[in-house]
Amino acid sequence: MQKSIEVCLTPALLDLYSIEDRVVVVIDVLRATSSMVYGIDNGATAIIPVAQVEDCLNYANEGFLLAAERNGEVVEGYDFGNSPFSYSREKVNGKTIVLTTTNGTKALHLARNRAHQVVIGSFLNLEALCNYLRVQDKGVLLLCAGWKDKFNLEDTLFAGAVVRELRKDFTHFDDSSVAAEDLYALAKDDLRNYLHKSSHSHRLAQLNIEEDVKFCLQLNICTTIPVLIGDSLVALEVGA
Repeated sequence: MQKSIEVCLTPALLDLYSIEDRVVVVIDVLRATSSMVYGIDNGATAIIPVAQVEDCLNYANEGFLLAAERNGEVVEGYDFGNSPFSYSREKVNGKTIVLTTTNGTKALHLARNRAHQVVIGSFLNLEALCNYLRVQDKGVLLLCAGWKDKFNLEDTLFAGAVVRELRKDFTHFDDSSVAAEDLYALAKDDLRNYLHKSSHSHRLAQLNIEEDVKFCLQLNICTTIPVLIGDSLVALEVGA
């Protein structure tokens, strides 16, 4: 069977892709999907992604942790935002988290409407994710969350890393995949230095969260793949 990989460079382009029979990988490496991966890997029972800050309030009396981020900052009155350091085992093990972010949760909601399956990717679980995608009988769409519907470098770099890992296992790649892989080839030896060029890196620098950025660029420190089941992200079962 011929399997294809395509890269959607921004959610604004998602309607151009047929995803009904594909695994969609949602990518928002700085920082939403990195935090999702880290949280599930650290024992969070589930993460419920919601589209709007106000939607979190629907869960206020459920005993869940409420996390809300807009423009890189924690929304006032919420337990935390999307810093991966908020998703440590001590804080999230056995807990359900309701999360909304500027870009990542929006991309998730767009993908879930049509995709065969939605999973979460980050540099933290790159190897585990690629091992899973390699053995599926489905095509793959790598959906970059971008920044407010615009292209961004960091998500595209991660998409390129996935393409590079899976090149021998898939037969069809679109031009976005080729471009993403070429960008990753330029950046892979020093991702942080390369990303100093990015607009989001400058936004995050103003928030004084450099340690978050460095953390999110670590390779393969997690083995969990979050998968969207119903309204919740949970750990993908081995062999699923």
